[in-house]
Amino acid sequence: MAFKDLREFIAKCEESGEVQVIHQEVDWNLEAGAITRRCCELSAPAPFFQKIKDYPAGYRIFGAPLATFRRLAIAMELDPEASYQEILAEYDRRRKNPIKPRVVADGPCKENIHKGDDVDLYEFPAPMIHGGDGGRYLSTWHVIVTKDPDTGWVNWGMYRQMIHDKTSMGGLLYPGQHIGMIHRRKYEARNQVMPFAVAIGTEPITSFVGAAPVGEDVNEADIAGGLRGEPVELVRCETVDLDVPATAEIVIEGEVHPGERKMEGPFGEYVGYRAMPSLPRPVYRVKCVTHRHNPILTMSNMGMPVDDADVVQGITWASAVLQTLRDCELPVTGIYMPPECCSSLIVVSIKTPYAYVASQIAAAVWSKRPGNFIPKVIIVDDDVDPTNKREVMHAWATKCHPVRGTTVIPRAVIASGIPYYSPEELADNAGTNVYYDCTWPKRWPKEHIPQRSSFNDIYPEEIKARVLENWANYGFTRP
Repeated sequence: MAFKDLREFIAKCEESGEVQVIHQEVDWNLEAGAITRRCCELSAPAPFFQKIKDYPAGYRIFGAPLATFRRLAIAMELDPEASYQEILAEYDRRRKNPIKPRVVADGPCKENIHKGDDVDLYEFPAPMIHGGDGGRYLSTWHVIVTKDPDTGWVNWGMYRQMIHDKTSMGGLLYPGQHIGMIHRRKYEARNQVMPFAVAIGTEPITSFVGAAPVGEDVNEADIAGGLRGEPVELVRCETVDLDVPATAEIVIEGEVHPGERKMEGPFGEYVGYRAMPSLPRPVYRVKCVTHRHNPILTMSNMGMPVDDADVVQGITWASAVLQTLRDCELPVTGIYMPPECCSSLIVVSIKTPYAYVASQIAAAVWSKRPGNFIPKVIIVDDDVDPTNKREVMHAWATKCHPVRGTTVIPRAVIASGIPYYSPEELADNAGTNVYYDCTWPKRWPKEHIPQRSSFNDIYPEEIKARVLENWANYGFTRP
């Protein structure tokens, strides 16, 4: 059975040692953020803060919900020890079998309702997450719900939101993101307000899908249902014509007014830097807030890997790229986005059919979203496990010729958060991509290709079997 809410997920993670309940009082001003950041960098259990300075008992923060592949496996009801490839394969299978949501009359998110003058965003312990952030960020692990006014397409997305005051927030609405497309091309272009709803503290798959690259005109709620194996239950908002997950901890409703801007940011971003400056950005005006009794605020602390973004994008972006490569009928045998690389590198293993196929692989990666956000591609032979960093680095160091193995693509579309781009490149939205061909040249004679000197490659099968069978007898404690 899928988790019905965040609380069931937390309880299951506790059973698996993936949650650390913290009873000591912590300060919302940087302390909770610093603890969560260190947990991310150590791949430690998710911190669950029970007592927040200046806030009454029952107002809690759950940090880094999916910052390890173990927690993602639990969210998908898999074995916590499931491998990256097992998680990727299961995600790939389930997302292709969407299940539409079910609208219900009421839900736990309606246990407390505040409208108009009763709205106070500071009711919740929104943390100052990083030193130097532009403000307190209430929404860092959540789903923002918007609707295309022409087609009725409902988009779920995860876009940060900083508190301006009791009844307004600011955030990024990039034109290239779905929320930006809907806002700028439709509502703002017509001088109309855009209704929105924010669901914070949903069951884990809903937020996971909110951060995934789902295609335009595809409802994330349907994909979430497919991943859960049962429908997501939705309930109608109080003041806007939108539906939200019924078991969310906190729901925020309101409107974005055309042309209204306030300074927002900076913020420590997913690439591991505070790279984007504070700029005038759209304002979310809040009309209504509903929440559960004793609400839990979920918080992601993006920065140096590994955090929630690295885990989520490492599966969902890889799945999207893999589908593109398959659609192009390219001979892909494996794929991996190392979480340590902040979604800026992908490794693709192939069974090389002809010379220079690496160029087709790279072109296909960059042909669609989210490949536009991955500037570096490593292509390896099928005898290299793309998830094995030692094998990948060995192939890159010994098989990639410094000149003919490295291909630089100038004037490529870029992801603006990557810090090595110059101000001019950012202004033009054009930088440089690169791919590394770490495969043996197809035209080389077989005798010229050296034998890899490894346990798997250079010993007879009977010797390998004997060693593996007797490994514990030799006295080794690790497999």
